Amino acid sequence: MAKTIKTAPRKAPVKVAAKPANGATRKPIPVAEAKPATIRATASPANLTAPEPQPGAQPSLKILGQYLKDLSFENPNAPLSLAPQQSQPDINISVNVNARNLGPSDFEVELHLDAKATSEGKVIFAADLLYAGMFRLENFPANLLHPAVLIECPRMLFPFARQILADATRNGGFPPLMLDPIDFATMYQKRMQQQGSAQA
Repeated sequence: MAKTIKTAPRKAPVKVAAKPANGATRKPIPVAEAKPATIRATASPANLTAPEPQPGAQPSLKILGQYLKDLSFENPNAPLSLAPQQSQPDINISVNVNARNLGPSDFEVELHLDAKATSEGKVIFAADLLYAGMFRLENFPANLLHPAVLIECPRMLFPFARQILADATRNGGFPPLMLDPIDFATMYQKRMQQQGSAQA
């Protein structure tokens, strides 16, 4: 029997560490005091297929590899953007999950994180990250395949993508942008509801 992992639905706020990077004396970007971050999260529909499960066999999920596919960081107004700001920036985060078959039981899952901070109409920083992994899912019933690929797989990738994004913003001269865990189950459910409404 497949093990069911229950997660409590929760929003995914964005937090920024309080300490400035590299011992700088300028003020950090305390998102908690800024305007609420706008977070857009979607799980793209995918036509995923897998062989029928073997009778009596337990579902198995293995990570075959994970890798950085694309990373960009822009700090277009440096060094002015590194000075203390008169107002707190607006931070917008978008999250997207894509998946595709690589073989009968193998899948590539992509986690796309896009973060942009703006203040008074100017871009403070913009980061774009595409992180992916190869997974092998065996003996999953058809009704559990999509949730496993689009919920459990990106959940495993997220801590690594989160760290890369934090390092990128820190290396850009800002406090590291630390994302709270994302509720991929809610993302998936909303996407399925939207897809069902579109087909109705």
